[in-house]
Amino acid sequence: MITSFLVRAFDRQAALFLAILGLVIVAVPALNLLLPPDHPLHVPTYAVSLMGKYLTYALLALSVDLVWGYCGILSLGHGAFFALGGYAMGMYLMRQIGPRGVYGDPVLPDFMVFLNWKELPWYWTGFDMFPYALMMVLLVPGVLAFIFGWFAFRSRVSGVYLSIITQALTYALLLAFFRNDMGFGGNNGLTDFKDILGFPVQADGTRAALFVASGLALVLCFLLARSVTRSKLGKVLVAVRDAESRTRFLGYRVEHYKLFVWTLSAMMAGLAGALYVPQVGIINPGEFEPANSIEAVIWVAVGGRGTLFGPIFGAVLVNYGKTWFTAVLPEVWLFALGALFVVVTLFLPKGLVGLAAMVRARLPRHRTLKSEPATPSTGEPQPAE
Repeated sequence: MITSFLVRAFDRQAALFLAILGLVIVAVPALNLLLPPDHPLHVPTYAVSLMGKYLTYALLALSVDLVWGYCGILSLGHGAFFALGGYAMGMYLMRQIGPRGVYGDPVLPDFMVFLNWKELPWYWTGFDMFPYALMMVLLVPGVLAFIFGWFAFRSRVSGVYLSIITQALTYALLLAFFRNDMGFGGNNGLTDFKDILGFPVQADGTRAALFVASGLALVLCFLLARSVTRSKLGKVLVAVRDAESRTRFLGYRVEHYKLFVWTLSAMMAGLAGALYVPQVGIINPGEFEPANSIEAVIWVAVGGRGTLFGPIFGAVLVNYGKTWFTAVLPEVWLFALGALFVVVTLFLPKGLVGLAAMVRARLPRHRTLKSEPATPSTGEPQPAE
C-alpha cells in the first residue's frame, strides 16, 4: 500500500527534479570536505550552511504550497509552525550544553541561571534526548495546527478572514515568546549551541551532515506531498479549492480534508524549522514575525503555486536575491521584494513555472507537434491520391 502510494509521486518531471536535487545533495558536501580550500571548486563551509538554510526555506515553501496551492487556504501564519519546530530543536541543543555554559550549571541553561530560575520547567523535561526532541518537532506544530484548524474549519472560516486569523495567531505567539517568564530565553532566544548528537555544531563535517539532512528531508516531504496531491485525496483537495460549496454538496466532509492537509503542512514546516536552527545557530521570537510568513507566501507565488516544484525554486531564488541585495544594497531589498511580488501577481499569476510552460508552448517544435492532425486509425485502407 505504501509502495503504491509513493509510486504516484514519480513521473518524468519528478524524476528529473529529484535527480538534480540528489546531485546537489551529494556534490556540495563533497566539494566542501574533499577539496582543499585553495582549490577553485572548493565550497566553503559558510556557503554550505547558507545553502542548507535555503533548503529549509524550500521545505517551508513546500508546506505553504500544499495548503495554498492545492486546498486554497492562504496561510499567513506558517512562520509560527516553523518557529515552534525551531524552538523544539533549540531546547534539545541547549540541554546538550550542560556544564559548558557560562555559569557552569549542569542542568539549567545560562538564561535561566541569569534570571534566577531554581529548577528546570516541566515542559523542558525530556529534551535532553534526541528522539523525544524530534517527536516534539513534529508534535507541537501538529497539535497546535489541529486544534486551530478544528475550530476554524468547523466554523467554516475561510478566505481573507482565515488569513487574518492565522496572522493573529503568529503575532500572539510572538508576544508570548518575548516574555522572560515563558522559559524560552525571552528576547534573546536560544543560542550558543555546542553539540548535536555528540558532534560539534561548528565542525565542517557537522555542517555538511546538516546540509544533507535538510536535502533528504526536502526529498521525503516532496514525495509525500506529491503522493498526496496525485491521489484521490488530492483531487478532493483541488475540488475544495475550486468549488468548496459544490464539493460539500456532493457529500464530502470538507472540514476533514482541510484539517488533514493543514496539520500535515504544519508538521512539515516544524521539521523545516528544526533543521534551520542548528545551521544558523540561534532561534528567537523574531522568527514569529508576521513578515516572515508573508515572505514565505511570496516565495510560493514567485515559483508558482500548485506545482510543488515552483515554490522550492522560488524559495531558493528569492533568498539568494535577498543574500545578494542585503550585502550590496541593503536599503533596496524590501523595495525589490515588494516590486517582485507586484510584478508576479500582475504579469505572472502562475509564477516562474507558468512562465516556463508558456515559453515551452511557444517553441516551434512544440507548436508543430501540437498542430499536426491526428492520423486516422479506422483500420480501413486510405484512398490513393
